This record gives sequence, structure tokens and C-alpha cells, in this order.
Amino acid sequence: MKTKLVRDKIPNIIMHAGGSPRYYVAEVPEYEARLISKMAEELHEFRENPCIEEAADMYAVLSALCGHWGWTMEEVRVEAEIKQRHRGGFDERYVLNLEPIFEADDDTEDWLTTSHGEKV
Repeated sequence: MKTKLVRDKIPNIIMHAGGSPRYYVAEVPEYEARLISKMAEELHEFRENPCIEEAADMYAVLSALCGHWGWTMEEVRVEAEIKQRHRGGFDERYVLNLEPIFEADDDTEDWLTTSHGEKV
């Protein structure tokens, strides 16, 4: 059985068009996994066709992800601004060569660590 997470009004739209949608409400762990997969799907569609409609789809999924975890889009925007102030944005189009650029004991390597403690 092929399934996918869809927008809230899709079952009603199908019914009003004369169809009989078969659907269920996902439990929380499945919903979380499907939201993340949906973002990957929307990103793929944006890669294939970069347009405002595909960007809006990514925005809608991001909004659902944030809402699910209890964040507002405003909180995410503020966090993005903080990161931009400290690390910059992506406007300059810099691409970093990830070959080792510091000696192993050099403390300046800290800036290459993500907020999750992973090395870039």
C-alpha cells in the first residue's frame, strides 16, 4: 500500500470531487518521520522546479515541523537572525574546502563545530 502525508483538506477535496479517500491519522512517531520525509520531498521538488509554489510548500512543512515541536515561526526566525549575526548568512556564496585547515591542537577549530557538536 502506497501512502503519503498530505495537507489537511485533501481528504475533503477528494470527497467533494466524488472520490472515496482511504486515509488514517498517523501516530506521533510516524507523523514526525513523515514530516521530515515530506520536507525532503518538497526540497527535491524545489530542486527540480525552483519556484515560489515549491518554496511555499517547504514553508508549510517547516511550519508544521515547528508547530509539532512547540516552536513558533517567529522563534525560528529569531534563532536564524542570531545565527546570521554570529556566523553570517549564505549570500556571499562561499564554499569551504573541508581538507584539514588547522592543527589538531589549535583551539580556533571551534568555529567549525555545529550547534549539535558535529564537525563540519
